Amino acid sequence: MTFAAATRGYERWMKDRLAGNGLKPVRGDLRAKHRAMAKKKPKHAFGFLRATYYRWAQLFPALCKDEAAAPRVLAVGDLHLENFGTWRDAEGRLCWGINDFDEAWRLPYTHDLVRLTASALLAERASRNFDEAPAAIARAILAGYENGLETGPKPFVLEEEHPALRAMAYHGEKDPATFWAGIDAKSKPRPAEAGVRRLLLESMPERGLTVEFLHRDGAGLGSLGRPRHLARAEWYGSRIAHEAKALVPSAAAWADGTRAPRSQARALLRAVSRAARCPDPFLKIRGGWVLRRLAPRSSKIEIGDLPPKAKPLLLLRNMGKELANLHLATADPAAIGRDLAARKRGWLDAAARRMVAQTLADWTEWRARHG
Repeated sequence: MTFAAATRGYERWMKDRLAGNGLKPVRGDLRAKHRAMAKKKPKHAFGFLRATYYRWAQLFPALCKDEAAAPRVLAVGDLHLENFGTWRDAEGRLCWGINDFDEAWRLPYTHDLVRLTASALLAERASRNFDEAPAAIARAILAGYENGLETGPKPFVLEEEHPALRAMAYHGEKDPATFWAGIDAKSKPRPAEAGVRRLLLESMPERGLTVEFLHRDGAGLGSLGRPRHLARAEWYGSRIAHEAKALVPSAAAWADGTRAPRSQARALLRAVSRAARCPDPFLKIRGGWVLRRLAPRSSKIEIGDLPPKAKPLLLLRNMGKELANLHLATADPAAIGRDLAARKRGWLDAAARRMVAQTLADWTEWRARHG
């Protein structure tokens, strides 16, 4: 199947899944996604990867046959560098970790490792301050993952511990004026359906606030096309915002032909909240919608915007360890450990390179058609 045919097939499937909840795709967002996928600078290859998880899910079993036979876990699925960020827990502490579970599905544990490594390889091609050898990138991620398996789940609370990671987090925090200007630039008024309007109003810190409902244009890449609503208000003299994004089952369900699939995002969020992470009190799944708070002090730690003297490989190692936190919530560490011990040296680097090569080939095909 060509990449273009895969795109058409997945978008028809997504349309059917949304229709089951009485929703429709946002056609303007899909067109914007297609345009973003056709951009040709080196940095846009990473964006193309983010936008096309359905293709990855389709081809991973064929291109990584040995890895696809590994023990299964409730995996993140669409894992990449920008799927990690910070949030404040119920005690106001700064936490860090994986923060997007929309594409959760039962997959080989290797799937998340290979995709995270592939995303780092693509980011390295375009980042000026992230100049690491591909083999070193793979080793850092795998070392963190193996360490996480050995020590057991341990959430990343950036208070007394993890000073280097905390410095990266604070460096990446967005200036409030800049943050809200960006929200304004990508939002426009749009009535929200009664159901999601009620959910967003309930997420506000108190009743009776004057709330403006908006549509976020071009937010994210992988989920572009799904309905996405923003509720914005002022509370005690400062802005607040909460978002609701329509939830559909993972593209992995489309790729393996699962009939009548249900999203696994709720199951993964519930599993990791029990033992492996300090929960984000604003991240919830209600009635087919993912709800979260948007704030300038909850942000991604981006490889391309690290503070001076930062160590990218340390960040990648922590990403591997955080991934182990999630996998340990639904898997037997002994089974994964035995499988890892049996793998040849360099397997992760080789598998990630194969998937990067296919991603770049699909990107070239798409640009030839739509550039």
